Amino acid sequence: MIEVTGLTKTFGSTTAVDNVTFTVPPGIVTGFLGPNGAGKSTTMRMILGLDRPTSGTALIEGKQYRELTRPLQTVGALLDAKWVHPNRSARAHLRWLAASNGLPGSRVDEVLRQVGLSEVAGKRAGGFSLGMSQRLGLAGALLGDPKVLLFDEPVNGLDPEGIVWIRRFMQALAAEGRTVLVSSHLLSEMAQTADHLVVIGRGKLIADTSVEDFVDRASESLVVVRSPQLDDLRTALTERGHTAVDVDGALHVSGAGAAEIGELAAARSIVLHELASRQASLEDAFMKLTGGDVEFHGTGFDDVMKGSL
Repeated sequence: MIEVTGLTKTFGSTTAVDNVTFTVPPGIVTGFLGPNGAGKSTTMRMILGLDRPTSGTALIEGKQYRELTRPLQTVGALLDAKWVHPNRSARAHLRWLAASNGLPGSRVDEVLRQVGLSEVAGKRAGGFSLGMSQRLGLAGALLGDPKVLLFDEPVNGLDPEGIVWIRRFMQALAAEGRTVLVSSHLLSEMAQTADHLVVIGRGKLIADTSVEDFVDRASESLVVVRSPQLDDLRTALTERGHTAVDVDGALHVSGAGAAEIGELAAARSIVLHELASRQASLEDAFMKLTGGDVEFHGTGFDDVMKGSL
């Protein structure tokens, strides 16, 4: 288990992490989300003892990282897939990690098999693709068979096959009863991977909840309706106090459920060609709840085009 309590980190006059408190329980994958500059990496570095908190505590299995005698046997982490001497082979890299924590050499070949790198174990890590480097990083994290695992952007730059493999790998680790905390910018992937979410913005905690509750909290009910009598249907919905907006030949209705809309259409003898509730995505919810916490905003395409005229 990971327990973060009142964690704060300042760099001069800048507060990177501001009084953040959350718990990462075992047995599930916890997604760690936030816009760029939100403080995710700084928080993970403080959990792992790489940055010293200005105030607050971060405990791994009830201890601070510096109190762990053989840390790799308690916590494994992948923060930077390319953090490896380029001239060392994959096996040599893992052997020195094992030696530093009193782990048997046989464990090296076990984790290489586990991540699918046995055939390239003798090759220089500097020549690895990003996907192979991610797998080597995972092997290092698993070397001590730890109960707690932290992954920072583990699917960055991977092809679809690699992304699916890592997703299933992390879920399998959690299913074994391990604590798994993973940050990612790929929201569609996180929606399929995580069971629980911790979301921060500008260093502050925004949400600590299940994926389902996070989406429900941020999303309004929306129903898509298509009909050859859209004007009549819009009038009927407006009279009921609902909002109906034309989008690509359909009405997007908020404030009313599909059943109510269907009954209203039937009462007015309005023909419907489509009546579907739209399921909000994790991306929709994330953008709504963190939009004000983005450090740098890009200019929209329409604004760019207007400025060029």
